[in-house]
Amino acid sequence: MASAAVATDANQTEQEHHDSLQAHFQPNISADEIEQVFHLKRAQPLLQVFTALFHGGFDGVLVRLLVLRELASDAATSAYTRADINTKLAYLLPESLETVLLRLRSNQLLAWDAQQGVYRVTPMARNVLSAIDSLLGLGQTEDEAEMGFLLSQVAGAQAVGGVSVEQLQHLLGRLVDLTEEFSDAIASGSEFRLRTAQAKWNMACDWVEKGSEILVAITSDENADSATHKAAQAIGRAQSKLLNMQGMFSRALNQIERQRVHLGQSGLSTTDIKRWLLLHDDLASLAEGAIDQPVVPLFSTPAEMIDVAETELLSERAAGVINTGLPSGEDAPTTISDGPAMQLELDDLLDRLSNFASLGNFPSIGEEGPKSVPVQDSLLPASFAVASYRASMLPLLGDVSEASLQGSTAELARLPITFTPTDEMVQLTDPHVAAMSIASLSLNVSLDLDSGTADE
Repeated sequence: MASAAVATDANQTEQEHHDSLQAHFQPNISADEIEQVFHLKRAQPLLQVFTALFHGGFDGVLVRLLVLRELASDAATSAYTRADINTKLAYLLPESLETVLLRLRSNQLLAWDAQQGVYRVTPMARNVLSAIDSLLGLGQTEDEAEMGFLLSQVAGAQAVGGVSVEQLQHLLGRLVDLTEEFSDAIASGSEFRLRTAQAKWNMACDWVEKGSEILVAITSDENADSATHKAAQAIGRAQSKLLNMQGMFSRALNQIERQRVHLGQSGLSTTDIKRWLLLHDDLASLAEGAIDQPVVPLFSTPAEMIDVAETELLSERAAGVINTGLPSGEDAPTTISDGPAMQLELDDLLDRLSNFASLGNFPSIGEEGPKSVPVQDSLLPASFAVASYRASMLPLLGDVSEASLQGSTAELARLPITFTPTDEMVQLTDPHVAAMSIASLSLNVSLDLDSGTADE
């Protein structure tokens, strides 16, 4: 019954894992149909070991690797009691050490021998540490091409007769990446980028020479399958393409050498100045003591650029014109300007009212002439627009402020006439004006007589 319960739990765990994995794929695609999924599932125990080591923060990963490397580095013995472990790792806290040992033991990195009461490093743990140490060791060397680890994996697998297509494809992918990187450096036209890429290319060529013998062995192996042969041949073509880039580097550098700018007779070039500037971490410190005031940048917007261009263009045109002096003077043509229509109407109204007032002859008509007339007699006959204009000018009669000015309206204001309007209307038989407010124009007799006496 216990065995059946354990089997049931295992089946449930497997089913839950499959369901969670299937959630990442399209509904109409099964995860088990993917070839790479099959290979990864087959390596599940090894992948779980890496998960146990590298899951979590960096500090936790570092402590786990530290404990495992310390235990695996002692080749004198293969078994460790808990006392031995406590002595060997006395610099760790007991709680942290207990947590790490429990994690390594539960993930088959450490094996617990209950009969003898000792811990043993498992073969899988040694394989994992060997791979990590190889990667760390190659990472500390000056391998800017980053081909050493990949090539060592291929060489090791070939030595034991177990090279895989995946390992060859990783090496091929790195060669393709390097070729594209060098091509971009050549296309950039930057001397410094070209020289950096060329140094990296030289190192990559050293690895290519070391790997050529391995590729020959792979292609001549009769037991290798067709996929391995194709991958090895593709690597050979990629290496040839990489080696052929020597001429491209040389041509690009020669082109830059021809275009290099030298500063006068000093023998210095722009490359020398840039190389010298790159030696300084803080370029701003070079200006200390050399500049008294901060540099004020000047920016030219399109508007200012157009103004400057226009000024330069006009100055060139003016320079090409022969200076003949000012032209001789000429009399301006005589023209007769007709007055506006409203001014003519104002003059006509002024004549009408002046005749009514008999300007300059007040005593002679003091008793004979009319003293008051209806306003429509002075406004009509006329069109509606002209009559309206004449009516709008009548309030100026007797206006003191207007009379002190000059012009036709001032003459109108100085006439001895009083305009008296009312609120009632009178019907008219005029064809243009049907009705008009009742108003009158009165002659200021007393003012006229006084003026006449003063004149006498």
